[in-house]
Amino acid sequence: MERFDVLVIGAGPTGLACAIETRRAGYSVVAVDKGCLVNSLYNYPANMTFFTTPELLEIGDIPFVSPRQKPSRLEALEYYRKVAEFYRIDVRQYHNVTSVDGADGAFVVHCTDMLARPVEFLARKLVVATGYYDLPNRIGVPGEDLPKVSHYYREPHPFYNSDVVVVGAKNSAAIAALELWRHGARVTVVHRGPGISSSVKYWIKPDIENRIKKHEIAAYFNTTVREITPDAIVLVTPQGEVRIKNDFVLAMTGYHPDFGFLRALGVELSKEPSSKPVVDMCTLESNVRGIYLAGVIVAGKNTNEVFIENGRYHGRQIAEDLRRKLGESTMEPFVPESTSRAPSHPLHLRNVE
Repeated sequence: MERFDVLVIGAGPTGLACAIETRRAGYSVVAVDKGCLVNSLYNYPANMTFFTTPELLEIGDIPFVSPRQKPSRLEALEYYRKVAEFYRIDVRQYHNVTSVDGADGAFVVHCTDMLARPVEFLARKLVVATGYYDLPNRIGVPGEDLPKVSHYYREPHPFYNSDVVVVGAKNSAAIAALELWRHGARVTVVHRGPGISSSVKYWIKPDIENRIKKHEIAAYFNTTVREITPDAIVLVTPQGEVRIKNDFVLAMTGYHPDFGFLRALGVELSKEPSSKPVVDMCTLESNVRGIYLAGVIVAGKNTNEVFIENGRYHGRQIAEDLRRKLGESTMEPFVPESTSRAPSHPLHLRNVE
């Protein structure tokens, strides 16, 4: 059983930031993730552009250099790979955490690797930075588990010349609907609210609204889904029930943290609707001694409160508390090697066009 001072569950940008700050403080650390490095970013739409600027995505004091005002998904993947390499972060990809035993100072983390073999780690402290993108908010209707239904959107090409319903009216839904329409799909937007959400970015909202106004994209507002069948979808509209021909459904209804996993760890959650975990906002230690929370899971269901832009600082708060509670570090504080493995500042990304 391998032993570490700190084990970070989740190797997204926030999890990486926590591992980096722990490493810089001189403590041994490993990050485990059930997917690949920054798995949630990898699963974002292939052509996605961030809404934010590069410097707000930076971790570990490494500049994110991009020729664009708003960097692309591919640039972000390259950046986080290079940062993980620079700090020599021990990331165990495709390790799914199944359970945690023990207590503060001696946690035993049980995992399975990509071949379903058991792997165990011993850690003095845990940091949970699992994000929320892996667990979609389900519609909860018959037919939602049909192969034609997805809660994720990657790219428009597979939907060419098809009838596609996009459920939702926030940024992800609006972007998907516009891309699909521009690449030859017949698109219908369905939303339980009265119109496109006011939170949709200012350069996207008029675009989708104009497409709807010109009947280039169909839309049903104040409408819910009753049932999904292999070749149709049944809607409940203000005018009554409507059945429309359908090949694919993209349920862009948002995502939520893994509350079941937090409860299994003993972390207490506040009442609905927020379901925020009990956490000291100065140290980010939860009500369970030795277990820290970082990133969007700190906000519970209010996932619009924490993003990469502010979650990336959680590692510093945790590292400060680790110094107080773990005392003298077990390793020398991180010093970059003067080798080709340690890129110069700023990191020079390859051409990822």
